Amino acid sequence: MTSEALTEQDFRDILAQTRTFVRTVVMPRETEIAEADRVPGDIVDRARAMGLFGYALPQRWGGLGLDLAQDVELAMELGYTSLALRSLFGTNNGIAGQVLVGFGTPEQQRRWLRPMADGEVVASFALTEPGAGSNPAALRTTARRDGDDWIIDGDKRFITNAPVAGLFVVFARTRPADTEGPGIAVFLVPADTPGLTVGPHDRKMGQEGAWTAEVAFQNVRVGGDALVGDSADVGYRAAMSSLARGRVHIAALAVGTAQRALDESVAYAAAATQGGTPLGEFQLVQAMLADMYTGITAGRALVRDAARTWVTEEDRRLAPSAAKLFCTEMAGRVADLAVQVHGGSGYMRGTAVERIYRDVRLLRIYEGTSEIQRLILGGGLVARARRPR
Repeated sequence: MTSEALTEQDFRDILAQTRTFVRTVVMPRETEIAEADRVPGDIVDRARAMGLFGYALPQRWGGLGLDLAQDVELAMELGYTSLALRSLFGTNNGIAGQVLVGFGTPEQQRRWLRPMADGEVVASFALTEPGAGSNPAALRTTARRDGDDWIIDGDKRFITNAPVAGLFVVFARTRPADTEGPGIAVFLVPADTPGLTVGPHDRKMGQEGAWTAEVAFQNVRVGGDALVGDSADVGYRAAMSSLARGRVHIAALAVGTAQRALDESVAYAAAATQGGTPLGEFQLVQAMLADMYTGITAGRALVRDAARTWVTEEDRRLAPSAAKLFCTEMAGRVADLAVQVHGGSGYMRGTAVERIYRDVRLLRIYEGTSEIQRLILGGGLVARARRPR
């Protein structure tokens, strides 16, 4: 495609192809992914060929050009299987890629967006640090000028795709916060830059195959052209914008995962018996299924509305936080009920709902914890009420 406008039929085709890929290629290999803690290479190649590494990047750079309203529909399909699949290309399309799309210079966009869209380069969003997770203003990684260059020092943690990344989108403090701004800049640092080291991938409770790791920067020298937006004051705004957009995507992912948990539970309740009676005929089981269905239906409507108001620019602050808060908390409740419906079988490794139960716990933490979303919402509502009318 050469036009930036994606037709409705084009999008329906992309969505249908993604659903088929998820349900016929990835789902049968979920246990393999979990046990190996790795997405098989042939699945990675298939995702790359489908354009999934750049589905939300502009078409002029080789992406599919999906807007956020379309993104969330795709995310609900991707959430239906192992979340490691989406993690492969999530940062390219989301928090890392959107920094370049929204704030990069034309030269930076030319240099990086096409290889990211093609899947030749995986970008990592290097923001989180020990002591600076949900509050980016507290970060301690520093960047100081040395002639025309910048020298970066600091440590990052829980950085998604760090072990396979070709590019790190790195947030660093250039000065203490002052009246001019928070003093946070963002830099594009190739993975092979001297002084940059990546630790072994983390062993997590869930989301096996979705790799994270610590990243250290020791006297890492980059040129002036590595400074995103050619400004030392872009970083905080870029982080907040990318994270807010990403929260709507994560909310949609949670809806897709919850839908899978419900479908597994309904199928189990219809087939399994207790004392010769199908589980689904017991009213308390039906009540659990009803609560799951209601939460998912509400979450789907909420995330679609949040995506709509992002695209129209009506609300790019409160709606993303509301969607992420509700949908990720809802997915946790649904996963818990799914295990309960399955009984002892739901606690066994190799059962889809057991994996989902562990996987969804992280959704309430990354890209802003539930507690941070509540602070954004409460503070935002009070600030809105105090504005002159």
